[in-house]
Amino acid sequence: MRCIAVIPARFGSSRLPGKPLADILGKPMIQHVYERVKTLEELADVVVATDDERIVAAVNAFGGKAVLTSPDHPSGTDRLREVMQHHPADLYLNVQGDEPLVNPAHLRSLLQAMMGAPQVQVGTLCHPISASEAENPNTVKVVRNRAGDALYFSRARIPFERESTGKTRYFKHIGVYAYRAELLAAFPELPASELERAEMLEQLRIMDAGWQIRVIEVDHAATGVDTPACLERVRALMAGLPDPALKAGSLADLKLVITDIDGVLTDGGIWYDDSGECLKRFHVRDGMGIKMLQEAGVNVAVISGRDSATLRRRLADLGITVFHLGAKDKAAACQDIMAQYGVGREATAMIGDDSIDLPGFAACDWPVAVGDAADYVKRHARIVLAKPGGHGAFREFSDSVLNAQNRSAIYDSVAGYAQAMSRMTQ
Repeated sequence: MRCIAVIPARFGSSRLPGKPLADILGKPMIQHVYERVKTLEELADVVVATDDERIVAAVNAFGGKAVLTSPDHPSGTDRLREVMQHHPADLYLNVQGDEPLVNPAHLRSLLQAMMGAPQVQVGTLCHPISASEAENPNTVKVVRNRAGDALYFSRARIPFERESTGKTRYFKHIGVYAYRAELLAAFPELPASELERAEMLEQLRIMDAGWQIRVIEVDHAATGVDTPACLERVRALMAGLPDPALKAGSLADLKLVITDIDGVLTDGGIWYDDSGECLKRFHVRDGMGIKMLQEAGVNVAVISGRDSATLRRRLADLGITVFHLGAKDKAAACQDIMAQYGVGREATAMIGDDSIDLPGFAACDWPVAVGDAADYVKRHARIVLAKPGGHGAFREFSDSVLNAQNRSAIYDSVAGYAQAMSRMTQ
């Protein structure tokens, strides 16, 4: 099966003209997208489809391949069909040119799913979101059947939860597609449906005509670029810097902090004694930070991929009663903890250090990376701490939260500390 990736890149943009050529760490944005897509071994070729000679020149300059297409196409699918006339393939992967942080692993999952299901004509992606985000009409939701095929896409909150159990899962559609050549050839003959006109969603035309759309779940969506503010955020994330949109005062609304253990509350080292018991090194200042947050009314919970007597003893010392040990799905664990406390994602922080924490990052609005986390983890964090895990990183974040909530007296005054001291354990 011959697979080609097509990256649409328009020069015109009402909010950010010339967006594909915007500089990010010394490269035009379109180059970052191209290079990430190019890492997929499943692809026979990668082509940028653009309506502007300046983008063609930029792509040629870094050794990429670009095709100049008509500026009059009414949709991205029509532009893709023009590329198909010059670059024949069995399967076309459509990746937007304003996604410099697109995850190649997500694209690979989509391609492999399509290769394994030849009866499916279209594939796309989704990721879990909270019930509150599902209320946003600008967020396109999707519901699927057991096979993973789309039942419907909507700007409304779907499914509708008649009884508020808090257990209903919602999924946001990610606008990455894989199309069979047969569908692209037939697309111009498909009439626009009433559903498409009502929701303003082109994929409903495909479903209304009876074609299957396979929807693959991933843990998160990459941060795209729509506005100058988005561009600055992406530049910071790719440089491993704190989110420039972050304002300390926003932490004043934080109600829940969920933290990993290994690599956050410890330095990640593991020792075993003669009996085989696992030993870990914790930092007493982090323990104090936990107790200070609790004293200020901020809940603290723990998620760890490991479970041991050592961890349980430390949690007991700290008075942490809500935790998930041996957790494999940190997004689900975060959602369960938020439900237990009745706190939404907008008031929840998750502190992590490694890839296993990324689903947890996607489940809350305040993903936080320790100072020695890998760069690819820091890119997904809203806050990047200065201190490394196990060396006071949690305390650093704790102090920031207390400052934002005007509770710094708990740690910087004799009277404030004395008030809380009786309940603290290092």
